[in-house]
Amino acid sequence: MKKYVWLLWTTLISAVSFSQNALRISVKDSVSKEAISNATIVVNSAGKTTDDIGFSEFLNLRDGIYPIEISAVGYHSKKISVVLPDTSMHIVLLARKNAVLEDVTVIATTRNNQRIENSPLKVEVLGKEELDEENSIRPANIASLIGDFSGIQIQQSSAVSGNANVRIQGLDGRYTQILRDGMPLFEGFSGNFGVLTIPPLDLRQIELVKGSASTLYGGGAIGGLVNLISKRPTTKGEDILTLNQTTLKESDVNAYLSKRYKHFGYTLFSGYARQNFFDVNKDGFSDVPKLNTFIIHPRLFLYPSEKTTIITGYTGTFEKRSGGDVLVLDGKANSSHQFFEENKTKRNTGEFIVESNLSSRLKGTIKTSLSDFDRTIQTNTHFFHGKELNYYSEASALLSYDKTDWVGGLNFIGDQFTKKPSDPVLLNNFSNQTVGAFLQNTYRLRENDILETGLRLDHHFTYGNFVLPRIAYFHRFNEQWASRFGFGMGYKTPNALAPQTIEYNIEQLSLIANNIRAEKSYGFNAEVNYKKEYGEDNSFFINQALFLTRLSSPIIANELSSSTVVFQNAGKPIVSKGFDTYIQWSVAGWDIYAGYTFTIAERKYLQQNQFVPLTPKNRFATVIAKKISEKLRFGIEASYTGSQYRYDATKTPGFLFVAAMAGYNFNSHISLILNCENLLDYRQSKHEALYEGSMLDPQFKPLWAPIDGRVVNLSLRLKK
Repeated sequence: MKKYVWLLWTTLISAVSFSQNALRISVKDSVSKEAISNATIVVNSAGKTTDDIGFSEFLNLRDGIYPIEISAVGYHSKKISVVLPDTSMHIVLLARKNAVLEDVTVIATTRNNQRIENSPLKVEVLGKEELDEENSIRPANIASLIGDFSGIQIQQSSAVSGNANVRIQGLDGRYTQILRDGMPLFEGFSGNFGVLTIPPLDLRQIELVKGSASTLYGGGAIGGLVNLISKRPTTKGEDILTLNQTTLKESDVNAYLSKRYKHFGYTLFSGYARQNFFDVNKDGFSDVPKLNTFIIHPRLFLYPSEKTTIITGYTGTFEKRSGGDVLVLDGKANSSHQFFEENKTKRNTGEFIVESNLSSRLKGTIKTSLSDFDRTIQTNTHFFHGKELNYYSEASALLSYDKTDWVGGLNFIGDQFTKKPSDPVLLNNFSNQTVGAFLQNTYRLRENDILETGLRLDHHFTYGNFVLPRIAYFHRFNEQWASRFGFGMGYKTPNALAPQTIEYNIEQLSLIANNIRAEKSYGFNAEVNYKKEYGEDNSFFINQALFLTRLSSPIIANELSSSTVVFQNAGKPIVSKGFDTYIQWSVAGWDIYAGYTFTIAERKYLQQNQFVPLTPKNRFATVIAKKISEKLRFGIEASYTGSQYRYDATKTPGFLFVAAMAGYNFNSHISLILNCENLLDYRQSKHEALYEGSMLDPQFKPLWAPIDGRVVNLSLRLKK
């Protein structure tokens, strides 16, 4: 009897073991045969993404026929069918698309394995191809590239330093959260010059979420968030050197090296930018500051097993920029010419990340960063030296099933601002610490319906507890039509050093009073889109979105007659609403993008003139690109910014900004790009003086248009 029981048991075990299979897939570029990382593979509604070498594996699959769909940013999707058992490696080749901007969602921001086009949370992406192009056009920073997104406004806040901030859907820059590899590093005092010192060559892609995105990344993403994703090494390796020169006396040298081996890999970026001051409108003050910037960013990747990646990295950014009276900058100061402002900044950042596939369904991530920001501000009338320490730690997990995904975790974020006691400013040392827990569920109700819910609980050590729910829903009507809608809440704690539309001198800023409350928000979004592919490389896509954000207890800055800036909560909200329309069309080798944003942003706490200053109601942008041959390509970009209200309730004129680019590839290793920004030479100074007062004490006006004029640059790119 025991013999038969044992035989039956072993037979059952063998049958079960025999029916459990592993499906291994490698995704590559159809032309270069280079591995495609972050490609999405869907098997029976369960999704995974490929790793840095283009590989993904599905375990514990029973015998049978499995339809599989593979998609990746910038590539045509592909469907295959596999019959298990099959122990072979399935190599899938994807063909590239011709596209200007892709409307996709990716794992780096959404953190789950949802199909690219079907995520309830819409994420717009600029991929490697666009970043490589921008490296040859504007190699020193990504500000103009982010401004290509519809609904995004890059607002220059200082005519002297050239600083700018990112505004989304009519809200001020302090409501935009900027992340580097999912970690917030640009906040408060350390947020200054953040976007202006990040070169595109060091990035794999940029991901943008418009509207509330607080569940996974904290309450600060009220207007939206920008996630900057660093490059990772590939087995093929990548060596790039870019040399750039502009007509505004800017010279840039950027280099990037990377390589992956079996158990380790590395990336190394190093860049230097030198810019001399330039007085474009000949009013005696610099419109472009004098600048010297050096950046170094090495990262080491360890692969102790196929399932685990360990990343350690360091980023050092060292910059000196000076603006003001051109005679002072030229070393010819006298009793009538003394005004200048000099900023010296040092940013040292360390990071540590561990990613591990603990099982076929469970992935765990631990990441932490520590950033020390040091800034010295010197003018002809004052001197200030301040520091800010930013720190962030997170442990999270992704648990995937056939019908649902769970993302949960804990994080701790903080910053500490310090100054010398002798510095003549009203601000004292202060700190912020927040501990948070988050949980997100993505549930596939049916084949074409996906519901996503999220909840974040934050405890700020000064301002108390915050509960942030979020819900989003996606429905696909058919292959062409789909829709989304969502609701989310956020908050922003008071910080006197948060970016403002007008950049105040630091000695003007007062302490945050004890009775100031945190700002709270809720936001809605809804959209419908249509997509049609026809022919080999022809496609058409249109998206129509509606948005509304209500910000209660907004913190407003008031400048007193003594020039001191005090902060207070307003009794009524700020409301921003409107719609966003954009079209992508690829036809006969032409790539066409057009976007229009209509925004009404109002300060309801005012009796009259409720408009939010320097916020255009109408904004239109278009990009047209054509690859004439394997060697020659060109593109033209145009944007129209409608009339804006100044702070004194007068209106600015609308204006047109035009840029053009032509690139020539001598071979696969050498390319040359000629680019011209602001072809029409539109400048605010053609309509009004940029300052009031005297040369000794100028009062610069808020900026609503470019001030640097027409710029031509020539860039040489060498790639191994």
